[in-house]
Amino acid sequence: MLGARSRRFRNRRHAGALLGAMLRELEAVNPLVLGLLRGGVPVASEVACALRAPLDVWLVRKLGVPGQTELAFGAIAEGGVQVINQKVVKQQRLGKDRIRKISRQEQRELSRRARLFRRGRPAAPIKGRTIFLIDDGLATGASMRAAIQALIQRQPHDIVPAVPVAPSRTIAELNSHATKKAGNTELSHANCVSRAISLLSPSPFWGVGAWYDDFRQVSDSEVVQLLDAHAGIGNAQP
Repeated sequence: MLGARSRRFRNRRHAGALLGAMLRELEAVNPLVLGLLRGGVPVASEVACALRAPLDVWLVRKLGVPGQTELAFGAIAEGGVQVINQKVVKQQRLGKDRIRKISRQEQRELSRRARLFRRGRPAAPIKGRTIFLIDDGLATGASMRAAIQALIQRQPHDIVPAVPVAPSRTIAELNSHATKKAGNTELSHANCVSRAISLLSPSPFWGVGAWYDDFRQVSDSEVVQLLDAHAGIGNAQP
C-alpha cells in the first residue's frame, strides 16, 4: 500500500512503476503482463519493465446501458466470455434482445481491436504462466471479472489481478471470487486466481480518474507503440 505522502499518481506510468515495484516481490512462473485496454496498457508497460516480463493486451469490452454508456451492465472478453450484472439489467429494464444486440456490437469491436493492436502477431501464450492482469483502476470490477473468466479457460498457472486504485468493496469481491475459484475442486490446480492487489483503496472513491493528476485518454497509437516496443520479449511457450 502507498504511504500517506503518496496518495495520488502523477500519471499512468508513475502508477505502473509503483505497482511494478510491489509485484516484483511476488513469486511468478514464466510471468506475462497483460494490460486491459486502453488505460491499463501504459500501467502494464511499466509493470512489465519492472518484472522483466513480456507485455500483451487482453481484450475486454464494457457493455454500456444505452444512453448511459458509462454505466456498465456487463462486459465481454476474449474467448467468448460474457459477464452480466443482473442488478443493473433489472434497474434499467434491459430486455434479452437489447442485451444480445449490444453484445454483438461490442464483440465486433473487440475483434477489430485485436487486429489493430497486435498487428498480425498472435496472442501471447497463457498456459502454465503467472499472469499479471493490469488496469489503471477499477470501479465495479466487471471488466476485470470478465477478463479473469476468459483467462481461466486458457489454463494459466496463476492470475494476479493488480491495479493502482480501486474501491475496497471491489477488491473484496474479487478476492471472494479468487477464493471460490481456488477452492473449486472441479478446476485444475493450475487455474488459480491470486489475491487481487490495489495500491490505493480510498473511501470515498470518487472514480478512478480522481486519483491521477494526469488521466487523459490513452490513444490507439500509444497502445500500438507500447506493444510494439515490447514485442517478442519472452513470449515463447515454456
